[in-house]
Amino acid sequence: MDRNTVTAIILLAGIMIVWMMLLPTPEVQQPTEEFTEPLVEEQPETYEPENFNAPLIADTLVASLSVDSREILIETDLYSARLSELGATLIGFELKEYFKYDQISRVQLIDTTTKGALSVGFQTPEGRNYDTRSIPFVQRESVDIIDATVDPATVIFDATIGSGRLQLTYTFIPGDYEIGLAIAHYNAAGFQTDEGYELVWNGAIPFSEDVDYRKEEVNKVGAYARSGSDVEGINVQRDEFPDRTLRGNVSWVGVKNKYFGAVIIADKPAREAELLGERIGAVDDPEVGVDFRASMFVGQPSESPDSFRLYLGPLEYTKISRYEGVYGMVDYGWDAFEWMTRPLAIAVFIPVFGMLSGLIDNYGLVIILFCFLIKLVLLPLTLSSYRSMAKMRELQPKMMEIKEKYSDNPQKQQQATIKMYRESGTNPLGACLPMLLQYPIIIALWQFLQQSIEIRQKGFLWAPDLSAPDVILNLPFTIPFYGDFVAGFTILMGLSMIVQMRLQATPASGPQAKIFMYMMPAMIFVIFNRLPSGLSLYYFCYNVFSAIAQQFINRSIKNKADQPTVTTKKSSGFKPVKGIADKKSNKGNKRK
Repeated sequence: MDRNTVTAIILLAGIMIVWMMLLPTPEVQQPTEEFTEPLVEEQPETYEPENFNAPLIADTLVASLSVDSREILIETDLYSARLSELGATLIGFELKEYFKYDQISRVQLIDTTTKGALSVGFQTPEGRNYDTRSIPFVQRESVDIIDATVDPATVIFDATIGSGRLQLTYTFIPGDYEIGLAIAHYNAAGFQTDEGYELVWNGAIPFSEDVDYRKEEVNKVGAYARSGSDVEGINVQRDEFPDRTLRGNVSWVGVKNKYFGAVIIADKPAREAELLGERIGAVDDPEVGVDFRASMFVGQPSESPDSFRLYLGPLEYTKISRYEGVYGMVDYGWDAFEWMTRPLAIAVFIPVFGMLSGLIDNYGLVIILFCFLIKLVLLPLTLSSYRSMAKMRELQPKMMEIKEKYSDNPQKQQQATIKMYRESGTNPLGACLPMLLQYPIIIALWQFLQQSIEIRQKGFLWAPDLSAPDVILNLPFTIPFYGDFVAGFTILMGLSMIVQMRLQATPASGPQAKIFMYMMPAMIFVIFNRLPSGLSLYYFCYNVFSAIAQQFINRSIKNKADQPTVTTKKSSGFKPVKGIADKKSNKGNKRK
């Protein structure tokens, strides 16, 4: 390093020291919390459209302090709802006509341990994100208990934010699970950006079924949204943190458990929907937890209030069919079968079950009668099946001859067998047709009865709940694919299958028919043990009705075969001439 460089460094250091010594000493200020800094200027006097004093919120952290928030109880004939002034949100929603698995505690649709279910989210011009669950509102009427059992009731909440105001108005309607919601933004530019706001449902619907079947219930929970005509959703069966975003023409978002749901329906389509989920623990863990967040991005608010409808109640078709696409939340199984199971449920099961339940106040008897009606509809095919089985018995000797004749040539054996079927007019698959047609009904019923709120907690005989297995014996061990208990109706179903198989004992047309006739019932017997007892009851009755019908037809065919047949020789149609006949007779006599 040369002399000039050293000299320049020394001079620069001296200048900096002198400059720092000449600067004034700054005053020491006490540190302040971030939330004490005001967000915007004081509200002008010109803004008070209804001359109502609402609290001015400078930051969301203010509300997280010890705010003494009031709760408002709304009683209707169907539910008890609780609202909180902190966030103007729902913090409780207890159904009066539905109970948990213990049939004592009422079903709760909101996680009461959280800050509330409903919130409005927006961003301020300064870039801060707000969640209204942290903002204290003021109820307009200051009433603690509201009776909405006869007449509709309205609850209005206000909060002043910056130079604007946010107002939420709830309308509770007697005899309905729908709640009206109006969100009004006064001077929205004073507290949010031009991008607008989002309306959010926070949290999952709490579990309501027995912890022993928690896995089945976890598989039915989810969050859903409708964009255009498509209903899409997320679940936590395989993914611990599922998410999905839908853009354009969003009409509703919602969350559900197995039987109940909460849906936000927008009167005007929203821009976007976002679904987020989380599973805490394994699916088969009885202590598993789930959480969801379903939001719709409304966009910039208009001058008039934005209107929404909230549905909080059972996912019963007759109650939610008025909301387009909402019944799409109800799970009808794999996509490979849903094209069949959902239309069958909507077009057949729901109306028929509804009609029968109006006549009979017992869903066990309703299932039995429904099964009888199905047998009547399939009776023509059943008769055709039994005739085919009778013909197969008659062809058994010929089939044995063909097998012996072409024992060394399978191709000719097959050709001869086909020729025999063609000549006799017998269809070897005719006996299987009614069985093939009943399996779509069984699959559709399987999905329908698992999630049908109509038969939930409806008992029959020893089964306390037709939507769950009817456990009659708990095993000290677990059998793979079968379970650790024995279901009563499943045993009856298995016995009826054995009886029916013996009555249907006919020569099989091949190894595939044997597999279908024997292995499939055995597999169904094992699988049905953990399925709803209503389904096993249906299949048991179907087998009993089939066995009775087959026994009757078998006797009819046997009686017909035992009747003696009188054969008469047909006349040629020509009469002999008397003279010629006499001559022939005389010639015969002369020869003798």
